[in-house]
Amino acid sequence: MEYDAILIRYGELALKGRNREVFEETLLRSVKSVLKEFRRCRVWRNYGRMYVELNGESAGEISERLQRIFGITSLSPTIKVEANEEAIKQGAEKLITSMSPPPATFRVETRRADKRFPLQSMEVSRLVGGHILKNVPGIKVDLHQPQATISIEIRTEGTFLSTETLPGAGGLPVGTAGKVLLLLSGGIDSPVAGWSMMKRGVTLEAVHFYSYPFTSERSLEKVRDLAHKLTKWGGSINLHVVPFTEIQTSIREHCPEDYTITIMRRFMMRIAERIAAKTGALALATGESLGQVASQTLESMNTINSVVNIPILRPLVASDKTEITEIAKRIDTFELSILPYEDCCTIFTPKNPVTRPRPEMAGRYEEKLDIENLVSRAVEQTAVEVITTQPRGAVADLF
Repeated sequence: MEYDAILIRYGELALKGRNREVFEETLLRSVKSVLKEFRRCRVWRNYGRMYVELNGESAGEISERLQRIFGITSLSPTIKVEANEEAIKQGAEKLITSMSPPPATFRVETRRADKRFPLQSMEVSRLVGGHILKNVPGIKVDLHQPQATISIEIRTEGTFLSTETLPGAGGLPVGTAGKVLLLLSGGIDSPVAGWSMMKRGVTLEAVHFYSYPFTSERSLEKVRDLAHKLTKWGGSINLHVVPFTEIQTSIREHCPEDYTITIMRRFMMRIAERIAAKTGALALATGESLGQVASQTLESMNTINSVVNIPILRPLVASDKTEITEIAKRIDTFELSILPYEDCCTIFTPKNPVTRPRPEMAGRYEEKLDIENLVSRAVEQTAVEVITTQPRGAVADLF
């Protein structure tokens, strides 16, 4: 079936009142950016709807890309017909007979946004349903569980017919909620946290703490590939790679083993806060889930938070591992995350980490460390890589 246009719907944006125009314009830019290589497409919007005129481009490929754009609740490949009864009937028949396999049952749903159209919605549905019953052999009406639904939208900008409604990513358009700096490791949780933040409209940058030679180049490449997976949902990501070996070595030499993870996380937050200030990020984000591991108790979070003034967002804090894993599989980061290339957090995990650390105890142990110089050197030596949406080789293929 050759379609004329893809109709895009957005739900939460409609609640934004006076700011709605800003949100819709941001979404429009996102759609144009994602589809820029499809040169024949034309993207435009009218109140409450957005359209991609295909002009011969593939509806399937474009629909797949649109489903990864935050702010879109659903979309439908459509044919556009003249705003008259006969054209609507013929268009509906064309759609239903093009379906494979042919449906045994159907219903018609009509939305008449253009009140100048002379027929009411229910009347349009009744007339089109009667036409289908008369001209398509063997088909029956089922209003409750039909195998096919013919959707008709009669709007001022055109009349659009479809038989398919695809789910969108939902949320808010990326770029409408400020910038957040994600602490990105090689595990399952942090990429899901980044995806969750983008779903709420943030522009994402990422910071990764790299401990060569304790961790291999493969672990860093794995993080780059995870960042690349996230670009499919929100565009290019600046990845800040922080050399962390000196800090971890100093912590191991001067601090009690059970406090090493807590103090290490406190240093990460200090460094991330400074990088956030340089990049204009208004908050940090982590993949922590309450009680999942020893360093993710409320006492640990409080002790770690106490060294910075910037907000620390934890979008997965109330999610369990099963829920997080399901999202990781859905957004295609799970298989990468479980590759056996460890990051600095897993390499230096003590046998018996403290589960209820106290800020004053962590501070006392840190007195043996030159905090300012260690943090300043790490920030100065941080490398910034731009991870784009362009294809990357798999980790296993690079070595």
